[in-house]
Amino acid sequence: MLSFGRDLGWATSIFFIGIGGIGMSALARYFAANGKRVAGYDRTPSQITFGLEKLGVEIHFEDRLKNIPISFLNKEKTLVVYTPAVPKEHTELNYFINNNFTVLKRAAILGKITESTFCLAVAGTHGKTTTSAILGHIMKDENATSFLGGIAENYNSNLILGEDKISVVEADEFDRSFLQLSPNIACITSMDADHLDIYGEPEALQESFFAFSQKVSDTLIVAKGLPLKGLTYAVNEDSDYKVSNIKIESGKYIFDVRTPSSILKNIEFHLPGKHNVMNALAALAMADVYGVSLEKIKHSLSTFKGVARRFTYKIKTNNFVLIDDYAHHPTEINAVENSIREMYPDDKVLVVFQPHLFSRTRDFIDDFASALSKFDEVLLLDIYPARELPIAGVTSDWLLSKVECKNKKLTKKNNLIKDIKNSSAKVVVMLGAGDIGETINEVTNQLLKSVENEV
Repeated sequence: MLSFGRDLGWATSIFFIGIGGIGMSALARYFAANGKRVAGYDRTPSQITFGLEKLGVEIHFEDRLKNIPISFLNKEKTLVVYTPAVPKEHTELNYFINNNFTVLKRAAILGKITESTFCLAVAGTHGKTTTSAILGHIMKDENATSFLGGIAENYNSNLILGEDKISVVEADEFDRSFLQLSPNIACITSMDADHLDIYGEPEALQESFFAFSQKVSDTLIVAKGLPLKGLTYAVNEDSDYKVSNIKIESGKYIFDVRTPSSILKNIEFHLPGKHNVMNALAALAMADVYGVSLEKIKHSLSTFKGVARRFTYKIKTNNFVLIDDYAHHPTEINAVENSIREMYPDDKVLVVFQPHLFSRTRDFIDDFASALSKFDEVLLLDIYPARELPIAGVTSDWLLSKVECKNKKLTKKNNLIKDIKNSSAKVVVMLGAGDIGETINEVTNQLLKSVENEV
């Protein structure tokens, strides 16, 4: 079992507030797998909470003190972990705080784990989930334990359980969480403006990434062009790690990589999009710096299946394609659109988008509109509020008014299947970080029936 600090080793029970979050659930899985009693609260059931319950984790979905299992009310044995997305007025959280339980943010727990392991950390406003999942897959044979921000398809999990010497973590810039980590080797994929509800100004976000870079004890690896000193990586640009000779054959990428000391030819990689080639290169560079052989890295890249909700095919036939993606920032939407045009250059594409956060929609309204305007048709759902209250005037209707695509409309979840069926688009992509990730399952089931009836 991974140590998470002698000062917290007393805890036999771990209670998670916000246990269904992707980062929280990875920690919950880890502690459950290592013999701790685990329980928690979340706002709504999901595939993640169902999976935890199958492991014996007790979860409730109403914020009421009577729902907390009695065995978790012993402050001498219970550690409480919460996510900053939980509202400050949360009844259970305040009970634990007011009664002097040990209450820590998720980032602090992850920080304790990285203190006692050799840590490889992946940071960046985009690409960190896929990059850390690729790296976790590569490092599996090194017996690393990987805490991921997405469900790795190879393992159907956001936790790759290994031994106690090496950790792979996704270093989250939200709430400055990554400043609690102790990385030995780290990568920064991107530093685009985001989370301005937390940072206020883009410059503050950049300062936070600089502070993270200063915490790296051994080697920092950065995408070329970022204002940080470290080993660089790029596609078709001179850099310490460089991808060249990219080809697409039978739906997969084949490319060469030049490292500081050698050349690796004909790497096979199955994820679509040049941005994913960059993610693969970042993971390769980190593993190479750690000391994994290039041939082992090459084999791992060829067997990596992807991350759920990152350009995930839900339906793929000759006549109809449905793709699911977590993209919730304009840069990510542009990357998905580029990937689709690369794979389906002659086909009509419909995007279904659920904006995530009122503040993010407000801060990047013109960039969102520009990204969505590149699609042939647009269906726009209401803004998913997550941790926020509404902001006057910030609505999906406002966003839609700025989208220049001719075929555009607002829709509701209960009209979504009908609206998709009324479209002549061959390729449909559903984007967003809110509960559209749950809606996609019902949409897939209904559209599969239609596709089967047409065969």
